[in-house]
Amino acid sequence: MTMRTRIMNMAREMKRWRVVKLDSAAADSDDLSSPSGPDPSEANSDHLSPVGRGRPEGPGEGDRNSPANSVPPHPTPLPASKSDVSDFDQSSNARTRENPGSGGERENVTARSEHEAAAVALSALYRLMAWLSPAYPVGAFSYSSGLEWAVEAGDVTDARALAAWLTVIIGEGGGFCDAVLFAHAHRAATARDDEVLRSVAELAAAFAPSKERHLETSAQGGAFLEVTRAAWPCAALDFLTQTWPGPYAYPIAVAAAAAGHDIAVEPALAAYLHAVAANLVSAGVRLIPLGQTDGQRVIASLEPLIATTAGRALVTRLEDMGAAAFRADLASQRHETQYTRLFRS
Repeated sequence: MTMRTRIMNMAREMKRWRVVKLDSAAADSDDLSSPSGPDPSEANSDHLSPVGRGRPEGPGEGDRNSPANSVPPHPTPLPASKSDVSDFDQSSNARTRENPGSGGERENVTARSEHEAAAVALSALYRLMAWLSPAYPVGAFSYSSGLEWAVEAGDVTDARALAAWLTVIIGEGGGFCDAVLFAHAHRAATARDDEVLRSVAELAAAFAPSKERHLETSAQGGAFLEVTRAAWPCAALDFLTQTWPGPYAYPIAVAAAAAGHDIAVEPALAAYLHAVAANLVSAGVRLIPLGQTDGQRVIASLEPLIATTAGRALVTRLEDMGAAAFRADLASQRHETQYTRLFRS
């Protein structure tokens, strides 16, 4: 067979293949245009949403007439409160008594109860970490509670002196008073007792020993309240603003948020005191200056003190609240006229 013959045969085969392909395409087109043919919207659409095989209808999605949903993407309060878990345990125990021989059911109920409790704890931890993080926009980094003057005066010159200074502030000074106010505000917000909450909020606003300390607590409290109502809203924060017109001390605002999100007072108070200590250590690291490792050693050394202070605050009455950190209070007053300053207090 010559080369010319091969080329002619190949041309005929290609022509026959094109005719078959066109006939097949025409048949497919007839099926699609016929009423009984397949719906083109169904082709290769298993991975799409069922409504219109496009974006789902709803606020801010397929329905252009519906406004976008402005509700934060998290449940508020927590997904399951302690009372929910308790109610679940009681109903589960009742079912177990009715079926005493069902060991497998009893194990499933226990596992589910533990899972619900763990979910509550994780959600509470997440929110406390967010609210009391240095990244939360309350401006905590700009305050030193008089520590800047103490460094200039020579009272605080190294890590050991910084730890001693903070031990007095947290254990006997403003830190302890804030902890007492926090505990009472949390209980009042939980019980929705407007008279007690107003009394505690008013006392907190008046209890600052200096102009700068008042600015420190009220500015942070107001900023915390504004941001948290926008990102983590709850009824307790609205209740606080309706009960007391302000100014809002920082511990009062944080306590109301924790109560409104069903976070127990014990972990919330411990987290608050840790945040106060960490912020002051950060100021000390910049002012003295200290290395970051020395700063962490100071925070580690304060752990027992924070636990003890939180425990004392939980059982202290408002009328028994008081401070004995005179040098720290004087430092915050002297800072008002300090010539060179990096911090607002």
